[in-house]
Amino acid sequence: MPNPSASAPWRLSVAPMLDWTDRHCRHFHRLLTRRARLYTEMVTTGALRHGDVASHLDHGAAEHPLALQVGGSEPAELAHAARLAQRWGYDEINLNCGCPSSRVQRGAFGACLMAEPQRVAAGVRAMREACALEVTVKHRIGLDADDSYGFVRDFVGGVAEAGCRVFIVHARNAWLQGLSPKENRTVPPLRHAVVHRLKRDFPALTLVVNGGLADADPIAAQLAAVDGVMVGRAAYQQPWRLAGWDTRFLGATQAPLADRDEAERAMVDYMAQQATQGVPWPRIARHMLGLMDGRPGARRWRQVWSDHRLRDEPPHAVWQRARQALQAAAASAGAAVRAAA
Repeated sequence: MPNPSASAPWRLSVAPMLDWTDRHCRHFHRLLTRRARLYTEMVTTGALRHGDVASHLDHGAAEHPLALQVGGSEPAELAHAARLAQRWGYDEINLNCGCPSSRVQRGAFGACLMAEPQRVAAGVRAMREACALEVTVKHRIGLDADDSYGFVRDFVGGVAEAGCRVFIVHARNAWLQGLSPKENRTVPPLRHAVVHRLKRDFPALTLVVNGGLADADPIAAQLAAVDGVMVGRAAYQQPWRLAGWDTRFLGATQAPLADRDEAERAMVDYMAQQATQGVPWPRIARHMLGLMDGRPGARRWRQVWSDHRLRDEPPHAVWQRARQALQAAAASAGAAVRAAA
């Protein structure tokens, strides 16, 4: 049976999303939900071995609970990544076995690893021996046209034998040929029932479902069948959804913020603080462009915050421009309503 506790670690989380869930995005999301689990972008083991480790792993204390997602397949390299994750203070290390991109396939990791459960098991075992963090796996329910339940069941069973206790399951097949990464997020049909069946067959494991979930009621329905829900692009594109998670799903008695205006003000202050460290505000503002979705003037507000001609202005000055655009649109909408009455 799923764990009904509002404090269960994987009850609600925001998915790792390449080029999106960087530390500035995570700071923004943490303003909206203090209790959901956050994930980094996928970082390859090669980048952690040969690249600027600090640029990949640095994060703020407020981002916790926070997981590092890694891409790789060699046990020694995965063990090195696990040691770094622990050293840098992460709460979890997650192995990507779900990305279908051709670039990732050339590196022999991502979704193609589902065809080699023993190799995944070896990587999980190496990571568990290298650190005291929870080692988790994110994967799909099948590869290409193989939609047999036995395939994913055997994958989960084999990796669980290596000590993995938490599986985050994107409830679509991954097509390694013929579909782009974008199409892989929408074209293969969603089959949430497969994840429900995995939970029934592996009741001692933590099963988290991912894919096609956005609204609160469908999330609640999934939580009746599995241990957790991971939300991806909906959380990024319409981030205000996150503001209701803590009170409805995670046991909080009060939401972190009163309204979207308060969230914007907090982000402006953060942009100003980051500017003192040389971070241009557009690098941060891009993550909150969906904040006003559905409000009159949201389009003009987004245009202001995405206008790079304003990049040399201080964040608080751009904020005033954006507020004026939003207020003007609201006034115009109100006038139109009164005229039609």
